[in-house]
Amino acid sequence: MSGRAQLMWDEAVTGYDFGPDHPMDPVRLALTRSLVRALGLDSEVDVVAAKRAGESTLRLVHREDYVEAVKAASADPASADGTYGLGTVDDPAFACMHDVSALIAGQSVGAAEAVWRGEALHAVNFAGGLHHAMPGGASGFCIYNDAALAIARLLELGAERVAYVDVDVHHGDGVQAAFWDDPRVLTISLHEHPRTLFPQTGWPEETGADGPAEGAAVNVALPAGTGDAGWLRAFHAVVPELLAEFRPQVLVTQHGADTHFEDPLAHLAVSLDAQRAVQVACHELAHEHADGRWVALGGGGYSVVDVVPRSWSHLVGIAAGHEVAPETVIPESWRQEAFARTLQLAPTRMTDGRWPVSYKDWESGYDPADRLDQAVLATRRAVFPLRGLLP
Repeated sequence: MSGRAQLMWDEAVTGYDFGPDHPMDPVRLALTRSLVRALGLDSEVDVVAAKRAGESTLRLVHREDYVEAVKAASADPASADGTYGLGTVDDPAFACMHDVSALIAGQSVGAAEAVWRGEALHAVNFAGGLHHAMPGGASGFCIYNDAALAIARLLELGAERVAYVDVDVHHGDGVQAAFWDDPRVLTISLHEHPRTLFPQTGWPEETGADGPAEGAAVNVALPAGTGDAGWLRAFHAVVPELLAEFRPQVLVTQHGADTHFEDPLAHLAVSLDAQRAVQVACHELAHEHADGRWVALGGGGYSVVDVVPRSWSHLVGIAAGHEVAPETVIPESWRQEAFARTLQLAPTRMTDGRWPVSYKDWESGYDPADRLDQAVLATRRAVFPLRGLLP
């Protein structure tokens, strides 16, 4: 197995563009790629452009009629069929939508193939993580569900146990739906509580289909306002124990940067430094439980200058085995590029000034009156007994 990580990148993914007033500005991808280069990480990874996902691959998750609807909307955006979630405020149709969405999916599928075949130990596609797309419809800025497609491809290649951990501020509903009745896939999502945020799913009681898959879906619904200590406490109170029990052959993780306190679309209060801490933890968990096989994806994130490029550059560095120190000064050339592209002042360092981030382990006890602890306990009580674990 190659010890080098792969960074999946094709400049054409920046064509995933819903228009000038849409929060998912593709400049976040371009600036991330540029910052990775400016930090010298290109020499530490193999930069690979995978081919676009073909229709047979897309149909591992998506219905044929939906794929045809996306292709039709790509050819004539004005004719987009709203019954498939296309042409909506969240998912406006645009020319070549099918091609660029399939390209992003292809990068995640390619990452999964490289890791499974031993061509790379870790692979990152920060353009991916489009976790809301459903088998038969677009949703939440997501056309094709590249995360689910990567997992489906791993199963097709022979994987018997794949774990998916999603730390985006929004529930990973599309991935959960794709594998709701499949005990080979353990989906774990930590997200803002559905009472206060789209897509209004991801309750702790959502644990998978009755039968063999019961307990294969895990949801931690965090109270609005949760900060670094609570977020890390919840992650470590749920994820490591479940991965140890499940024994995945591959770990797929989604690292939406919209948990950040500056993100305009959500209500958690997590810092860049806590995001980095979870990235480090996912890397360690992949080595501890999946022989190091790790596919890491991007996701949401709408603070496109201050947060997203720094967060995902940390992710690339961790996967490459060359972590970027939090105190690292950001090259002035990148800051000038960011201003030229967005007219926004860019940050000066790779930290929010909160490193190292501390939290209290679950094993040290919990407070039944604390809202964060109530959320963690609700998840443990709903799922852990189904997996033979004590809540």
